[in-house]
Amino acid sequence: MSTKKKNELIPHIAAPFFIAAICAAVVAVAMIKPYDKLKMYADIAFMDKLKTDPSDDSGLVIKDNDIVTEHSGETSATGEAVRPKFGELYALIKCDVFDVDVPVYWGSKAELLEKGACQSSGSVVIGTEGNAVISAHVDTFFANLSKLKKDDIITVNTNYGEFTYKVTELVTFGTNDRKYVVPSKETKLTLYTCKKDVLGSTDQRVGVVCTPVKSAFYTDVKEAE
Repeated sequence: MSTKKKNELIPHIAAPFFIAAICAAVVAVAMIKPYDKLKMYADIAFMDKLKTDPSDDSGLVIKDNDIVTEHSGETSATGEAVRPKFGELYALIKCDVFDVDVPVYWGSKAELLEKGACQSSGSVVIGTEGNAVISAHVDTFFANLSKLKKDDIITVNTNYGEFTYKVTELVTFGTNDRKYVVPSKETKLTLYTCKKDVLGSTDQRVGVVCTPVKSAFYTDVKEAE
């Protein structure tokens, strides 16, 4: 075969590989945004390393409870908190900057983040001593979290009591900085979300640290259920 014919064949042979490479590049670019969103859901609670997964292999069971927000019975400053099961709706967060009462599910899963905020099951139950760590997606339930200011009041309702907190610190931190989400002897509520970024996922987190102001345990838990 002459050199001229060989040179004419090269473009025809290379063309399919070139087209395949272009298609692969287009698909890769198209997948960047969906991947970013999935990654956001996966590590928004890099509390994932603090959480406790369901103990069985039957999968996630979501339990939507009716949470008491108006309790007319007697209350006490001390009482017993009720530890929820993984996937259970056990609290509502109320604050002036939030458009709706934010449902809080126990545990961290993408399915739960679609329905509300998630509390790391490696943190403490609301109303007990230690750090209660709750996060939600920045485009949904915690979209206005960054609007909170110091001294703002946050109320958390459960079926065993109502708990009031005051914002004492505004925080920004990276995924490698776990000082705000790890267990602590100090009793506090930590709320956080991803820092909003139009380009996709970000390694920055924004949130608030709150100190307890008032605890009102329901004296008759059965009445509050």
